[in-house]
Order: sequence, then C-alpha cells, then structure tokens
Amino acid sequence: MNAIMTLSTQPYKGTRDFYPADKRMQKYMFSIMRRVAESYGYEEYDAPLLEPVDLYLAKTGDEIVNEQTYVFDDRGGRKIVIRPEMTPTVSRMIAGQRQELAYPVRWYSIPNLWRYERPQRGRLREHWQLNVDIFGVDNHFAEAEVIQVANSILQLAGATHDMYTIKLNSRKLINFIMKDYLRLDSVQSTTIAKLVDRMHKMPPEVFTAEVDAVFTPTQRESGASNKLLGLLKIKSLEHLPAMIRQHSSALELKELIHVLKKAKITNAVFDLSVMRGFDYYTGIVFEIFDEQPDNNRSMLGGGRYDGLVGLFGVEPIPTVGFGFGDVTFQNFIEGHDLMPQLRSETDLYVVLIGNAYEGAQPIIDRIREMGVNIAVDLSGRSAEKQIKNAVKKNIHYALFIGERDLKEEQFEIKNLLTGVAERHSLERIVSIVKDYRSND
Repeated sequence: MNAIMTLSTQPYKGTRDFYPADKRMQKYMFSIMRRVAESYGYEEYDAPLLEPVDLYLAKTGDEIVNEQTYVFDDRGGRKIVIRPEMTPTVSRMIAGQRQELAYPVRWYSIPNLWRYERPQRGRLREHWQLNVDIFGVDNHFAEAEVIQVANSILQLAGATHDMYTIKLNSRKLINFIMKDYLRLDSVQSTTIAKLVDRMHKMPPEVFTAEVDAVFTPTQRESGASNKLLGLLKIKSLEHLPAMIRQHSSALELKELIHVLKKAKITNAVFDLSVMRGFDYYTGIVFEIFDEQPDNNRSMLGGGRYDGLVGLFGVEPIPTVGFGFGDVTFQNFIEGHDLMPQLRSETDLYVVLIGNAYEGAQPIIDRIREMGVNIAVDLSGRSAEKQIKNAVKKNIHYALFIGERDLKEEQFEIKNLLTGVAERHSLERIVSIVKDYRSND
C-alpha cells in the first residue's frame, strides 16, 4: 500500500502567499503608487506575463536572460520567458503604436514580475513593481519629473527627506571618464562599470584588487587605477577634476540637481558609483537609497534609455523611467514605522438574532445599495461568538438584527473598538458607518 504523501503548506521558494492582511498592505501601497502617478498625468497600461525571449536578449543584459529568467519552450516550440522586468515590453508597445500616440506619453504599470535568483531581503523571485515612464522628452526635465513622482510616493507614505537619498549619475559621464579621462578600452570600461555597480557589496580591499587587475601594468604605473579610486570617493560635482566637471553630462547633472531643489527636493546628490545594471541606459541614471541603518540599500532606480524603442524598427524615442518594487517599498515603510492601521474592507458585521435571516435580507440589501460593505454571520452561533468573530476580523461595527428590530425598524449598532452600542434607524446607521469610513 502506497504511503499517503503529505503536501507542503509553504509557497514556492522566493514567492509569498497573500493572506487578507498581506493583500491589504499591498493594496495600500498600490493605491499610493496609482494616486501619485495619476496626479502627474500618467495612464495605467498592462501586458502579457509571457514574452518571446528575443525581446530580452536584445538589450536587457546577458546576466538577466541567462541566469535570472524563467525560460521554457511552449508547445509550438517557441522559446518563452516569464517577464523579469517591464521596460522591454513597454518599449515594444510604444513602438507598435508609435505614429498614433500623442507625445509626451506618460504611462505606468504595476505588473507581476519573476526572476530566478537567490531570495534575500528586498529581493524575491516573484514581486510586483511600479513602472513609470515618460516618452518623447529629450531634456533633463523628464528626469526631474519622474524623480518627483518617486519622491511624492515616498512622501505620501509619510516619509521625510532624511529617510532616503536620491543618488544621481550619468552614463554619458561614465563613458567620458572611462574613454577620455582614464583611457580604457571598451572591454575594460564594461568590466569596471560592472565592478563599480557591485562595489558596495564587497570589502574595499577586494574591490581595489579587482579594479587593479583590470588595468594594464602601464596604466597602473601612470596612476589610472588610483585616479578611478579617487573619483569614486568624490561626492560633489564641484570637486571633480576640471576636465570632467566641464563635460556637458556633468553640467546636465548640475542643472538637474538645481531643478530638483527648486521643487523642494533637497536630498538629491551626485554619486559616481551609481551605474544601474541594465545595458540600455544612455544618459542620466538614479537610485533612491533607504537611510534606515538596517536596510541601507537601493529601493528603486531608473534613468534615460533613448535607444530601446528604436530596436523595433521605428525611429528612436527619448525615454526616461524607473521601477519601484513592492518588497523594497514595504521594507521601507516598516523600517521607518510608517505602517498605517489598515482596517478591514468590511464596514459592518451583521449579527442575526434568532430566526431573523429571511426578514433581514431586504434590510441587508438596502444597506449594500446605500454603499456599505456588509458581512453576514451565517453560523447560527450565539451573538457573543459572532461578535468575537467580527473583532478577530478587525471589523469596526456590528449590526444586530432580530425579529423585534425588524418590527420597530430600529437597529442596534455597536462600535467594537469602544464597546458603545446605540439604536438608530437604518439611514442613521449608514450615515455613521460612512462618516467613519471617510474619516479613516
């Protein structure tokens, strides 16, 4: 006789179950994201979870495709990927209707994304991510706007500027430093950029040794490696060597910081170590870092990627965007004690007394028609046990309906937080509940 297999109650590694309380938190975060994005004129879009793998091979980066994607062959022999990010998809969509769209295009989405990587704090295999992109603006005001969107989301969640830092850099500036200032070839430049992108995740001596290994003996003797290490310690555009400071990309960064300060964003700083891992960035890049000591890491990032739409055989479109994951957003909210008291979506818990079920149905229907969310206890248990159930569900009000209440058309409503009970007409009860909900 075969042994009965016991199934695990745990979700797949790197994913989460969303019980109602968890989903409530996610809905809260998404509501902040949507509210802010739409306040800036961004429209929501969506797309399929599956894409052809070629879409990501084109420009995302070999590491993402080869090591971090869920790739499989479908029944038609096509190689398919579960989307690990949204930027190639939105670029495909924009290219598909390039002539019909009115520019600038402002779009946002909060898709479900998958990456096959080692789960750790702030990074899971499955997550949701806000994507905000503006298409058709070729100046730094586009970067300023999307950074303002990200800043407004954190502010609406209750954050203050001392809780996070906006770090800015430029791919054009990096390229200039690598090629013209340090005299590196393209292979060296790419290797150094990847090293710098990971420098905060390795001991300083290991980083220095790996940087030295990239330079030739002649370059090391001329001081090129020391020049790079010195540049990485600079935290202000004004302190860069004159040759770099006067480059157009450095001047553009300076102007962006000025625009952000005018918008009362005072925590934006230059940081040469911000590289962004994706190959498609072409200009200014940025990341927002959490300053909470236990979670001092990048929360969100983005930048300018002017060439991606052009890969689809149409004229390129200047584009700036960012992504903000739900996991890092929740870690930020919890780490800074910004978690609100999230109440149940149910406004009223109906406790039936005696044989009142049939007579109560028209009353319950009327309350729902007046815009109140009601749960009815159908268990037939005692009123005391029904109330305990309502409290466990974190519902604020209980409504008692018995045969006497139906005859008198007066009903008892009890505030389950204060224990205060009152008798009122149906209309007054609805008004009480709605007032509470609107002031919550």
